[in-house]
Amino acid sequence: MLKPGMFISGRYEIIDSVGSGGMADVYKAKDDRLNRFVAIKVLKPEYSSDKSFVNKFRGEAQSAAGLSHPNIVNVYDVGDDGGLHYIVMELVEGITLKRFIERKGKLEVKEAVGISIQIAQGMEAAHDNHIIHRDIKPQNIIISRDGKVKVTDFGIAKASNSNTITSNAMGSVHYLSPEQARGGYSDEKSDIYSLGVTLYEMLSGKVPFAGDNTVSVAMLHIQGEAMPLRELEEGIPLSVDKIVQKCMQKRPERRYHSASELIVDLKRALANPDGDFVQIPAFVANDSPTINISDDLGKIKNGTLYSDNYHNPRNNKVVDEDDEDLDSSSSKMDKIMSIASIVAIIILALVIMFVVIKFILPKENDDPNPDSIITEAPTPEPTEDPTPSPTPEPGIETYKFPNVIGHKLEDAKAAIEAVNPTAHINPMEDYSNEYEVGYVIRQYPLGGTDYPVDSEAVLYVSIGPKSEVIPYVYGNTWEQAEQKLKEYELLPVREDMFSNEIAVGSVIATDPPKESMIKPGDTVKVYVSKGPEITQAAVPSLIGKTTSAAGTLLTDAGLILGEVSYDSSETYPEGQITYQDTTAGELVDKGTKINVTVSTGPESSETGGSGTGNYRYVGRLTIEINPFDYVGDGEAEIILEMEQNGYGTVIYEEMTSIADFPLTVSNIEGESTAMGVVTMLIDGELFKDESGNAYVWVVEFEAVEE
Repeated sequence: MLKPGMFISGRYEIIDSVGSGGMADVYKAKDDRLNRFVAIKVLKPEYSSDKSFVNKFRGEAQSAAGLSHPNIVNVYDVGDDGGLHYIVMELVEGITLKRFIERKGKLEVKEAVGISIQIAQGMEAAHDNHIIHRDIKPQNIIISRDGKVKVTDFGIAKASNSNTITSNAMGSVHYLSPEQARGGYSDEKSDIYSLGVTLYEMLSGKVPFAGDNTVSVAMLHIQGEAMPLRELEEGIPLSVDKIVQKCMQKRPERRYHSASELIVDLKRALANPDGDFVQIPAFVANDSPTINISDDLGKIKNGTLYSDNYHNPRNNKVVDEDDEDLDSSSSKMDKIMSIASIVAIIILALVIMFVVIKFILPKENDDPNPDSIITEAPTPEPTEDPTPSPTPEPGIETYKFPNVIGHKLEDAKAAIEAVNPTAHINPMEDYSNEYEVGYVIRQYPLGGTDYPVDSEAVLYVSIGPKSEVIPYVYGNTWEQAEQKLKEYELLPVREDMFSNEIAVGSVIATDPPKESMIKPGDTVKVYVSKGPEITQAAVPSLIGKTTSAAGTLLTDAGLILGEVSYDSSETYPEGQITYQDTTAGELVDKGTKINVTVSTGPESSETGGSGTGNYRYVGRLTIEINPFDYVGDGEAEIILEMEQNGYGTVIYEEMTSIADFPLTVSNIEGESTAMGVVTMLIDGELFKDESGNAYVWVVEFEAVEE
């Protein structure tokens, strides 16, 4: 199992796991060389050493690489990296048709027919390139976010001119054609059968044949008859029901001979859903392309049917008897159909003769003008029942539908009405990152299609990009944020700013901010930290000043009063600063601490001096404002916290009531004569004014000799 961040061939970076199948795992990856997202199918390790699996895996890429069609997933690259075999494909964002059916239960008729037309168009492109898919099923059909249907997984595809008879039943058993179940020759009509089963499931919500095991389901494909759709769902039109029946005929000769024929009838069913225009041949054509090979039938009767995928020795006898019954019944049916055809031809000839005698000859005898010339004669009816033509009925008028994608809705309507003034146009809204609001982003039918004049055309009109919550990138590096925002198709713009909290190079914030709604293509300003702002200030002169005055000067300059020491001085009286550790006028970084020495007065003489030279610093604080005027009557725990010289201490902590104010705190001990800044907490909440700023009181200290 590959992990996100790993590289394949030094080019494809694994982003995430998409899903897993029987042979391979599928990942979303980024092609660093072409800067685009792709899907990579990687052969599972347990099969990498098996040459047959590797060849089959490579065969998928070879089968699909030459196909380029809007309804087929494109293959970009194939290779191996240290024994890791992979295929690089177009990344289609969407869900499988199987998941779509499971979500909705069953699809509306128009929706199911529209999807079938796109599948058939993909099949048509493959068949035109002599490629038979051989595993058409809802799991291999992807519906993209914009409604485009794409056929994928050509894992068991085969060239239609290879004349290869399979030795085992390929594909998923619920969608398997009878000839594939027998291990016989498969061609374009095998894919048509599987598409018929898929359409059956879209309309009914279930597969036509189900059983306890794969062999029983395969035998139902060979011998059983599916319940008609109209018996399951009364609302299904006659034409659609007969299209499904014709696709699912047991004998390939009775199905549609090509995907092109099927597409014509599907489009006709949209225009005339209740029309009885689908003709299922009543007999096997003499020019059947089916190849009957006795050796292969011998293999089936010898028990080699399902020898690889569906091997079950206990069922061999059942398979032999079923095949013999099928061969016998088929031979009898051929004889019956031949006799019935001859009888029908004779009856038809007699009817024609009767019509000629009854309606033509009497007119000639009764003509009053014997010399008149008969200018027209009725065309005799054909004596054979030819294969029905896939061409549209003469009664259905069509027109060439224009391509209007990228046009304004008004202009698109005008272009359509220019070729069909009575066109039924149904505009529908959808999100689009590519087209502006009001422009057509996709259409049904496609441009250049011959479309019935009375059928409804659907134009999907852009309502702009879909809004999403902006990705959270706070704390990411700029590179990570840029990549994440670009994945959402946003335009990140970097702006550096100072921050004391966020590390250098990390995202501080975005504009629009987190949890905002944005759309693809929007510009997002990303604020990236360049660390704390460092500016310088000139140190003021503090000599001769009191500590209170020095604190004010330093604060105004963006500096801090640092450590205060005391010493006797003959020059400066007690309480004045005699020394500062940084020269006045020197440039220092803001926030720098300036240490000072304060005079304690002249040094006492040994005989006459009475002072000890030891001092304590005492302050007093009176709070006039009554906080209970703001927080209500009652009692609360009042805490007064003081900060001095960068150190904090609690100077008052008691249960206090409204009657205790004005509040006076005496004998506050400090560390120096520097001012102390006091804030108040009421029941743990900071006491603030109406602007949200904390109330602050200042305590001044005096040096008292002990």
